[in-house]
Amino acid sequence: MEFDLIKRLIAAFEARGVVYAVFGAVALNLHGIVRATEDLDLFVEPTASNIERLRQALKDVFDDPSIDDITATDLLGAYPSIRYVPPRGEFYLDILTKLGEAFTFADLDTERVSFDDVTATVVTPRMLYRMKKATVRPKDRLDAEVLREAFGLEDD
Repeated sequence: MEFDLIKRLIAAFEARGVVYAVFGAVALNLHGIVRATEDLDLFVEPTASNIERLRQALKDVFDDPSIDDITATDLLGAYPSIRYVPPRGEFYLDILTKLGEAFTFADLDTERVSFDDVTATVVTPRMLYRMKKATVRPKDRLDAEVLREAFGLEDD
């Protein structure tokens, strides 16, 4: 996992005022549960101005003209998610404003978590548990069980 790159991205989101929430395996890591991943899963607030700030933050980290192809129309439309693969292509971002019918940005419970010299907005362990416990992927169900044990979580 490219922790230095993730820190640079989070620092850029913070500097540009992007309203976001990290979830997925990076969130697990930020909550102290080690899990390998090749991506950064990111919810963003679904407003055109926030998506513009997201684009600017991505440009602060990556020299990639294809960032201009990320539009509010994409993230506010019928399928509100995109996958951004930087030029090197070894690491990617899944960026969403909504996860199917299950979760919207407004549904997320978040907290601020220190990540070395930056602070990130991350979904809470309970929220991450709720997001992962009923999925079809076995690794998500395993993540949910690890979260449940590590944080003493119970079903709502």
